[in-house]
Amino acid sequence: MLFFAATIFLSAYLLFLVQPLIARFILPWFGGSASVWTTCLMFFQATLLAGYAYAHGSIRLLRPKVQAYVHLTLLVLSALMLPILPAQNWKPSDGLHPEFRIVALLAATVGIPYLLLSTTGPLLQAWFARRYPEASPYRLYALSNAGSLLALLSYPIAIEPIMRLPIQAYAWSIAYGVFIILCGSVAFKTWRSLKDESARPTATEIEAVDDERPRLRDRLLWMALAFCPSTLLVAVTSHMTQNIAPVPMLWVLPLALYLLSFIITFESPRWYDRRWWFPLWVVATALMLGFLFPDSTANLQIVIPMFAVGFLTCAVVCHGELYRLRPSPSHLTSFYLMISVGGALGGFFVGLLAPVLFNTYLELPIGLLITVLLIASVLHRDAPFLPGPTARYIEYGMFGALAGGFVFLLAWEIPHWESKYMVVRRNFYGALRVEQEEADQDANAMRVLINGTINHGSEFTDKQWRRRPTTYYSRGSGVGIALSSSKPMRKVGVIGLGAGTLSAYGRPGDEYLFYEINPMVVDIARKDFYFLGECPAKWNVVLGDARLSLEREAPQGFDVLAVDAFSGDSIPVHLVTVEAFQEYFRHLKPDGVLAVHVSNRYLRLGAVVSRAAQTLHKSAVLMSNPDDDNSGVYSSDWIMLSNNSNAFKSPEWNSATQESMPAPVDRVWTDDYSNLLQILK
Repeated sequence: MLFFAATIFLSAYLLFLVQPLIARFILPWFGGSASVWTTCLMFFQATLLAGYAYAHGSIRLLRPKVQAYVHLTLLVLSALMLPILPAQNWKPSDGLHPEFRIVALLAATVGIPYLLLSTTGPLLQAWFARRYPEASPYRLYALSNAGSLLALLSYPIAIEPIMRLPIQAYAWSIAYGVFIILCGSVAFKTWRSLKDESARPTATEIEAVDDERPRLRDRLLWMALAFCPSTLLVAVTSHMTQNIAPVPMLWVLPLALYLLSFIITFESPRWYDRRWWFPLWVVATALMLGFLFPDSTANLQIVIPMFAVGFLTCAVVCHGELYRLRPSPSHLTSFYLMISVGGALGGFFVGLLAPVLFNTYLELPIGLLITVLLIASVLHRDAPFLPGPTARYIEYGMFGALAGGFVFLLAWEIPHWESKYMVVRRNFYGALRVEQEEADQDANAMRVLINGTINHGSEFTDKQWRRRPTTYYSRGSGVGIALSSSKPMRKVGVIGLGAGTLSAYGRPGDEYLFYEINPMVVDIARKDFYFLGECPAKWNVVLGDARLSLEREAPQGFDVLAVDAFSGDSIPVHLVTVEAFQEYFRHLKPDGVLAVHVSNRYLRLGAVVSRAAQTLHKSAVLMSNPDDDNSGVYSSDWIMLSNNSNAFKSPEWNSATQESMPAPVDRVWTDDYSNLLQILK
């Protein structure tokens, strides 16, 4: 039994360790967007489905010794794909349809090893049930999820901070080799334990005489109960990181709770008690509904734990009902197959369909509404969980109130909220809104570009004001001083377009080159804001990830290069590594200035830039400016870097607020090493 437990635990650990590992490799290639992780999650769920289908087919159609022969042969062949290092030719050349390229890259790099790891749980549990018929194999599923949870938590805490990316890939590949050996040992011991194998029936033959063979209705219910938590997993993650607080690494919390729900429900029947979990789920869902209304506000210390607890209760109730409806071990692989189908459909709905179907993030209210209706139907099959003859009416009243609230939210409140904005659009990279703020006695009318909770540019609509730089880019900011220089014929590079605010500094004869990965941002900046359209300078937009675009280009000879692509406070790490700064200076003139926007609510980003400046022996200064609400100016921090040690000693720089540079991080960030935990405020 120890070999079974060790093999299943290791396979689950590797299964979830490879997900952040490979995502860390490819995030820089696709702009560091949170949607990269969503697409990866969708791919891994689909591959998990393929692995469960393979395990189910193997158990049904092959005898045990043949199952082991085939599986071990595939495992040995999969070792030919090691180490799991993505090839450089997968780097995209533009920002169009990245989801399809990500899926193809993952399939070519980790597809086969991941598929075979995903088969381990159901396949070895079926072998375990055959060898130890008196023991329940479902506890091994809880053990599997415990291994997955350990991998998820250990990567950002113990692995990423101390190991370079290539070493991580090689270490994972070695551990995968150990897994192959363990799996071979389990297969060998299973063969030895089977006496007179030819007399044993196959799983198909067992099902033919099994009185408890699951009906189609049962299989569909398994699938639906797996679909809801899978949908809510990504939907809650998007809602928390886009609409509540774009806190780095917040995505770990829902995924950890998702795995915890499996551990709670599959470890022991005692842990899931309807009498406690159902009322808690009703209350938590009602609270989430209240805070899904667009105009609702609350303290982050309340909202984030509330959504976390709400998601956990939803997942526990769905997975608890799954465990209650589990079949006999002879149908174990069919059960897991339908769970994986539901999980893959949930990922497909959120990862591919939702960005096409919806203008904003509607997956969460839709997912919660489906969950309410599903649990109501499950309850209809069984006795009510509240005592007394009127319990059924009370329960249906609660379910009806919840369902009615979600229908009202989707059919009236969200459309009414969307109508307040000039533009509401969404694609792979996020959801954008353009808001028209009317003038009042204290301020002029403004037009604002919003991504989640973050302002990406504001513009006065009055003609005499609308060329005025606002928000983080005022004339008193570091980048504003650099771009107000009297130097003739300036060439300026800007990483991150936003509303195009920095083009307000353009003069006749200047040349501005913007690097932007999101084509929707370019479209909105051109059509809904005046900055670009009324810019007297020559300007152009390079579509695609800025780092990759700069690597392909000959030196541009910029007088100023502004780096401002830290959307939603979640930083694309590849834009602040020492290799990135070397690339920036390759495109600057010898006396050029690099301006890096380090304003951030959650990260000490200045510490990373400070270390890079020290490593590359660049002159650097931190420049801050205060708020000015009447002028549409926000406080901002810019670190200015230059090859010239006297670059920031002229009168124009002395007129601004210069502060001492932040204390640098202990270790310079590279393309192979970064540590977000180290710079969390």
